[in-house]
Amino acid sequence: MEFHYPNGRKYTLDARKKLTTPAQKKISYSKRGMALEDDINETNQYYLVNGMAVIHKKPTPIQIVEVDYKKRSTAVIKEAYFRQASTTDYNGICEGKYIDFEAKETQSTTSFPLMNFHEHQISHMQNIVQHKGIAFVILRFAKTDEVFLLECEVLFNFWERMNNGGRKSITKKEIHDFGHKINIGYHPRLDYLKILKEIYSF
Repeated sequence: MEFHYPNGRKYTLDARKKLTTPAQKKISYSKRGMALEDDINETNQYYLVNGMAVIHKKPTPIQIVEVDYKKRSTAVIKEAYFRQASTTDYNGICEGKYIDFEAKETQSTTSFPLMNFHEHQISHMQNIVQHKGIAFVILRFAKTDEVFLLECEVLFNFWERMNNGGRKSITKKEIHDFGHKINIGYHPRLDYLKILKEIYSF
C-alpha cells in the first residue's frame, strides 16, 4: 500500500514501525516498555477515565485512490494520499485550558535534530500560543529512554537560532536546562499534566 503527501511525495513508514518478530518485541519491550506514542495514548486514556482531561491523537485525513476489491471482506487499499500536511499529534482540553502538542523521538544520545519538525508545525503552535492555548512538544531519547517536555516558546527560540544560521539541533544539555524531564511511571505512564499544571498554575 502506498501513501503520498499532498505534494505527491511518497510516504515511507519509519523503520521502527516495521513488523518485528515476537522475540524481537520481547527484547525491546522488556527493556523500555511501549513506544512513545503508545505511552502517551495510555496516559491520555488514564486522564480520560479519571476525569482529568480529554486529550486525543488527531486523525490524519486520507484520500483513497486505489482499492483492490477481490472480495468485499478483504478489500485492500493499494494507494492513498494525505489530504493535507499534518499539524501536531495531539490536542484536547484540561480544566478549561486548550492543549496541543507534538511527540517526537530521536536515536541520537547527544542532541535533538530540529529537522524532526516542519515549518507548518511551528506555525501551528505559534497560532495556538497567540490564541492563549498551551502548546509544547514531548521529546524522547530512544536509546536512553529519557522523555522531556519542552515548552513551545523555548522550541521557537531554537528554531529561530537555526533559521539565523545557528546549529540545526538542540543539545541534550539545553533540553535538560530548559525542558522538564517526565518520569516514566505506571499509572499514568507519562504524567505530563502534572508538569503543565506546575508551569501554567492551573
